[in-house]
Amino acid sequence: MRFMELAKRNFKEMYRDPLSLGLAIGLPAGLLLVFQPLGKFGSTWHPTYLAPGIVIFGFAMLTFSSGMILAKDRESALLSRLLTAPLRANDFISAYSLPYIPVAIIQIVVVFGIGALLGLEIAGNAGLVFLVLFIMSIGYIGLGMILGAFFTEKQVPIVWIAVNLLTIFGGAWFPLEIMGGVIKSTMDALPFAHSLYAARDVMLGGVGFSDIAIDFYWVLGYTIVFFALGVFLFRRRMVE
Repeated sequence: MRFMELAKRNFKEMYRDPLSLGLAIGLPAGLLLVFQPLGKFGSTWHPTYLAPGIVIFGFAMLTFSSGMILAKDRESALLSRLLTAPLRANDFISAYSLPYIPVAIIQIVVVFGIGALLGLEIAGNAGLVFLVLFIMSIGYIGLGMILGAFFTEKQVPIVWIAVNLLTIFGGAWFPLEIMGGVIKSTMDALPFAHSLYAARDVMLGGVGFSDIAIDFYWVLGYTIVFFALGVFLFRRRMVE
């Protein structure tokens, strides 16, 4: 595949930043350890409930990292040279997205692995939980592509704060039912809450795919839209 050489280069760039990589993997796991003792104050602090939200919070860090590297390269002479190569916009977006997929998988495995040691239990199909969270992770990387294709390197961190707030208010730390009203309605229109609804329903209620199908397709649909928008924005940058 034509984009693989660029993807390999981006792999190397990502791993040359061990601090960001360590935070993306270590911070979510550390938060689970910090909040686990609060489980005695209610089920919402139990690892079974917390783990999906903490994983989603970790995905938001992938949005920042992937957006930054694309924005940085887009503003440099490197991408100007690369644009002369026989690559399409979707090839570039794929090359900048691919390195973060293994990180997302590691985030899920590490948080759930530690959670299992702390008492996390999955009543339903663990593979289904993984699938929902994995699709959501791709969506977060797609958001990073939108940020990197549209905003400058200095603007990306500011916009990323909004993404992080949407993640938090999307139910990552507490049930949306507590807030209700406009906030819940707004969050229900976005994919973050639906990924958590689906994951927690499987983990806590033991439901099957048919029971979470609407939430799943909501997440999948947004993920496709995020990448389509990222490709569209990058294509516009290519012709400017």
